Amino acid sequence: MPASRRLLLSAPLAMPFIRTAHAAPRTVTFAAYAGIFQENYEPVVVDAFRRAYPDINVFYYPITNSAQTLGMLRAQRALPQIDVAMMDVTVAKTATDEGLLEPIPRDSLPVLAELTPKAFIDGVAGPAVLYDNLVLLYGPNQVKTEPTSWKVLWDGAFTREIAITAAPDIIGLAFTLVANRVFGGGDYRQSLDAGITAISEMAPRVLTWDPKPDAYTFIIEGSAALGVGWNARGQTYALQSNGRLAAAIPDEGSLFQVNTINLVKGSQQSDEALKFLAYTLSAEAQKAFTERMFYGPVNTHAEIDPKALARTASTPARLAKMMDVDWLVVAKMREAVTEQWRRRILRLR
Repeated sequence: MPASRRLLLSAPLAMPFIRTAHAAPRTVTFAAYAGIFQENYEPVVVDAFRRAYPDINVFYYPITNSAQTLGMLRAQRALPQIDVAMMDVTVAKTATDEGLLEPIPRDSLPVLAELTPKAFIDGVAGPAVLYDNLVLLYGPNQVKTEPTSWKVLWDGAFTREIAITAAPDIIGLAFTLVANRVFGGGDYRQSLDAGITAISEMAPRVLTWDPKPDAYTFIIEGSAALGVGWNARGQTYALQSNGRLAAAIPDEGSLFQVNTINLVKGSQQSDEALKFLAYTLSAEAQKAFTERMFYGPVNTHAEIDPKALARTASTPARLAKMMDVDWLVVAKMREAVTEQWRRRILRLR
């Protein structure tokens, strides 16, 4: 491993990274999710860019979550060492407000004209790059018929066989929004009482609100029969599990989680960074990654294989049922919703 990469990986997170004097002058440092995401994104998107632009090196810096990236950007404000950052939309809004990201106008890159209008979020510097959606996880060995409704989680047949991550985690927040809709709640911006009440009624049937390492593993190992998670990981793990895990998008619909792609303000390689950023949004890259890990594409020109598209919420029929969620509004509600979880749901354990 080159010395510059060893230094980057070993540096304390609170300290700014230092590029050595002999580092390649055209290296773009890309901060994005670690683990299974990197295992799939780097081969089909980053490596493809490296082949297309052999004069630009991309160093993939794996991060645990967007909050970690935000912390690093704050520490590096005076001398950024990250050039491009993939971040959850709510964290990207914070980074934008703090002047850590360079705004990308819609007319600044030709590829932006190919994106769905919803890829542009007011107050966020960079556009959406990937969509994921909430899914109902289940074990086909325990649940013999694919669930078609979220209400299966309230079925007494699966008492103490459910694994869901509680709020303030985004899975818990998203599940609250879905439950509110399924059980007749109105505008989530006004009240989530219907969702909180429904989940509190389900609480005695839940095995754990803190599945470690995650609900996917609980179901694969047979510790749980049902759970809630994200589509991309659910579909990917399902293909690897030899039939022990499956992911369903119930008939009531679901909601999208938004990942954005951003140019870091003060990037020392801004031209190269923008080339890479543009490539991640291209039809080629969007098609490749949707077919690899089943994230929803933002590029309307991407021609996705129908079998892969069927594993996403981006089919016309499913898009019609998706909730329209403003995650920037939800972020402001997080503390209040979490308090309701503590008082009315978790206390029932």
